[in-house]
Order: sequence, then C-alpha cells, then structure tokens
Amino acid sequence: MKTPKAIGLAAALAALVFVPAAAVSQGKKAAEIPAAARKSGMAEAPAVVQAAGLACQVSDARKIGEDKKTKTAYYEVACGAGNMGYVLQAPAGGAPTVFTCVEANTPPAPGQAPSAPCMLADNSDPKAVLTPILQKAGVQCLPEQARGIGQTKANTYLEVACQGGGGYIVMASAPFDASKPAQAQNCLLYDDAETNIKCTLSDKAARLAVVDRYAAEAKNGCVVKDRRFVGAAKDNSQFFEASCQDGKGYIFKTSAAGQLSETYDCAKATHLLGGCTLTDARQAQTEQAALYTRLAKGAGSNCEVERYALFPPRPGEEIVEMVCKDGKGAIGLFKAAGGSQVLDCGRAPVAGYKCSLSKDPGYGNLTADLKKFNFNSCEVSESRVVGKTEKGTTFVEVACADGLKGYVIEYQSAPKVQAVNAIGCAFAGNCKLKGNT
Repeated sequence: MKTPKAIGLAAALAALVFVPAAAVSQGKKAAEIPAAARKSGMAEAPAVVQAAGLACQVSDARKIGEDKKTKTAYYEVACGAGNMGYVLQAPAGGAPTVFTCVEANTPPAPGQAPSAPCMLADNSDPKAVLTPILQKAGVQCLPEQARGIGQTKANTYLEVACQGGGGYIVMASAPFDASKPAQAQNCLLYDDAETNIKCTLSDKAARLAVVDRYAAEAKNGCVVKDRRFVGAAKDNSQFFEASCQDGKGYIFKTSAAGQLSETYDCAKATHLLGGCTLTDARQAQTEQAALYTRLAKGAGSNCEVERYALFPPRPGEEIVEMVCKDGKGAIGLFKAAGGSQVLDCGRAPVAGYKCSLSKDPGYGNLTADLKKFNFNSCEVSESRVVGKTEKGTTFVEVACADGLKGYVIEYQSAPKVQAVNAIGCAFAGNCKLKGNT
C-alpha cells in the first residue's frame, strides 16, 4: 500500500503577502489591467522566465508591482492558451521564485482573498491544465477545484478536488513543468495518515461516498452501513471496504480510472492489505472454512480445513490453499462444472502451485508414489519440478533421506494429477538435487 510520508513544506505563498497593495488593487479582470502594466510585463518578464528556467513561451504578461525596499518585482506571465501560467517573484540580482497560477490563486488563509491572483485571459482557468497531468499520472479526474499546498526544492504540491467527490494530492516538479512526470495520490491516503499534508477542498465522507456506487455495481445486495479506504497498489488501483446492514462485508478493487474491477467477500479477503476491519470477518472465515471442508470431501479428500488462502481465480475455478486441522497442507482446485481435486503439498507443484501456509512438504505422498513402481527403499527428503514433456506430463526429481541416488517421477495432470512412471536418476540424467548427481 502506498503510505504518504510527512514532508516539510516551504510556505510557498508567504512571499506573495508582501506584494505591494497598489498592485493588488489594480482590478480583477484582464480588461482592467493597465496598458502600462502589460507593456512593462512584456518587456521585462521574458528575461525573468528565462532566468527561472521555465519552459514557457510568453504570450502575455503584466507587471504586478514592485517592492522598493527589497527591490523585488512581481510579474504574471501567460504561456499560451491551455498551458499553466505563473506569478514570478524577481529580486534584483537574485534567482526568481516561481508560483503556478493555482498557487497564486490560493488564499493565504480561509476567508481571505489571494494576495496576487492571476488575471490574464489565458490564465483564467489554471486548474484545467491539471487534467492531462492527472491522466499521465494514471488517474481519471476532472478538476472542480485546485489549491496550492507548498513547495520543496524539488517539488510543487497541489490539491485537486474532482467532479464526483474524489480528490488527489499532485506532486509535480519545481518549478512546475507540465511536461515532466507527476505523481497523484488519492486524498484518502492522507486522511488518517500522520502527515502535514491534508486535503481540505472536500471532506473524507464525500470522498468515501463512492463506496455506495461500487456496492450497487457489485449487485450483491449490500446496503452500505460503513465505509473504509483500504489502500492503493503500485498501478494506482484502489481498494475500498464496505460493511453491510445484513452483517456481511466486502472489499472492492477499482481500476486507476475508478471503475469497479473485482469484489471480494470479507471471508476471502484476508490477503488484501490486512483484510476487512469493519465487519467480524472471523465468523465469515469460519463459515468459509466449513465450505472448503465440504468441497474437499466432495473431491475425495479428508482435509478438515482450519485455515485457507486464495490464489488468483480462473474462470469457473476457485483455487485455495488449505491447512488441515491435522497440520497437513493441500491445494484445492474447485471447479463449478465438476472435476474438482485436492492436491497435497508434494504433488501440488505438478499443477503449478506451491504451499506456503503449511510446514508439511507432502514428501510422504511422493514416497508413496515411488512405491507404486517398486522403489521401496527411498524416503523422499527433497523435490523439484524438472519440466514438462511434449505429451504434457511433468517430471519431478526427488532426493532420498539415505543420501543414495534418487528418482524422477513422471506425472500426468489431466484429468487428475497422478504418477504414471518413475526412473532412477542414474538412468534419467539431468538430476541436480544433493545426492543425485
């Protein structure tokens, strides 16, 4: 799961508080910008843009004002329609400081007006510039609001509130350059995290309201009682938990675009970022273990399931690792159309699965398979899958506890996994386990 770290941010807008009051009072519309301010801006700002290292072809500019005491000039520049505009702080003889129009338009405190908002026509909607940046970052968001949070030496931090209630923290370059990669992290990551970055353009409840939509799309009868953001994966897929009025619970996985992709019953979600916490998953897990016990017995196994974990499912088939009450492990391949089977941990690798919950390696069953072919002296102590044959069978090399040369057992996979032949390593060749070479 992605977890935001506490980041010490510079108070990026603090300098703008000192913009001369006369400059701020020049008006709020591009048409009201004095011709002298635009003339000075077009004459002086391009050099400041170049000194700041901005990738900006200045299409319009105005001089906001100048602080005579500090010999600092302030400019707004537009970089063409559809591009981010900037407010520049240019101290005489010093390096310019750059603020996006999103930052410039952000009030220094709630209820206050921005100190030096962008007024040029091409800068009328700076939040719109963030849409393609968010798309490149792997999220779908049509910005409704945006605000500046602050800057570090390397990054510009912005908050974006999206249509539909979602929101993101955008970490872009500093100075801001829309052509450079940016990261976008869901505001829900920050709601309960210990960090000095918080989303304020909307509240947590509004962001979590999307869970109700996912529950409706899942069509499992869940009337949502409570909601939780579980976490995010590296591919920007998101996980949400819902507890339902009937006592059940689910985890919903969504794509980076916010579309529901998978639904997990809480009884089957123990492997997902800590599983469910809003419902008592223990009862559901007990019921699910009982179900797998019945399925295992239906497939000819006597495993009384105590614990379980799910592999990624395949169409029409549920694949479950099970730990039996006697401590042995197994892999259940449960098919909706019939033909289910339960593989012990020794034979499971033939089907491409490995036990991890149980300490039982299942070597006793491999020993039994050797005895079918009258190799009675070997107690299997180690095994490895060698590979498949052209006819689809699988070779498994085994080593013996007595240190003598082992064997290669041939297994068929369909319709059931079972041994069909065995040969000694002295004749088989390609044996690599200790004692077999």
